[in-house]
Amino acid sequence: MTGQLQGKRGLIMGVANERSIAWGIAKSMSGEGAELAFTYQGEAFGSRLAPLAASVGSDLLFELDVADDTSFETTFDSLSGHWNSLDFIVHAIAYSDKSELTGRFLNTSRENFKNTLDISCYSLIEVARRAYPLMMEKGGTILTLTYQGSNRVTPFYNVMGVAKAALEATTRYLANDLGPSGIRVNAISPGPMRTLAGAAIGGARRTFKHTEVNSPLRSNATLDAVGGTAVYLASDAGAYTTGEVLCVDGGYHVLGMPQADNV
Repeated sequence: MTGQLQGKRGLIMGVANERSIAWGIAKSMSGEGAELAFTYQGEAFGSRLAPLAASVGSDLLFELDVADDTSFETTFDSLSGHWNSLDFIVHAIAYSDKSELTGRFLNTSRENFKNTLDISCYSLIEVARRAYPLMMEKGGTILTLTYQGSNRVTPFYNVMGVAKAALEATTRYLANDLGPSGIRVNAISPGPMRTLAGAAIGGARRTFKHTEVNSPLRSNATLDAVGGTAVYLASDAGAYTTGEVLCVDGGYHVLGMPQADNV
């Protein structure tokens, strides 16, 4: 049986380890026949990524600092040397100073605000601009990852919530801008997950437990569930889905209050 992504090539950005959402997506896409390349930042993350990439048959690893335009140019020039087209990109890039992911939002510093928005939001625009020449002829898919803290106040998510709100708006604007070229842009919004990034947010364990016991499905999303959603969006089945934020959170986003037993 042919996989849903057989013959497609994609770039995965943001794999930190085997528990990363980006890795869950990569595994699902590879399982459906996709050929993958990866980016990483710094030698430590590169050494963790190499065996994971090898396990899905990839040796295309490119170092990329999304805050540096020269790094972007070098990475995409190198990628273009291997592939003359690209079918999808997974943008799983976000960062904020851990010390400001606790306490009051009021105490957000100007420096961290700018850095958080640059890395977590603006980078998607730069990714889309660099990917466009590789997608403009046949179309393609750009996926990013967001979180419900973008539109509902979530304890300690602070400036990252503002960045994710901007990222979701960016998703819609890019979808409109790139649509005439057949390029779809969507965001996936998982609930809390036990990842390296998630652990950096104050009260992460309590948040994870709260959503687990209150979501309609009484469970947080799995990596496989998020990966399956990404496969759909990048496949022909998702050909007319663009500009969307798809929640993969066990239904938690529909709630106005906790379940009756937990009030």
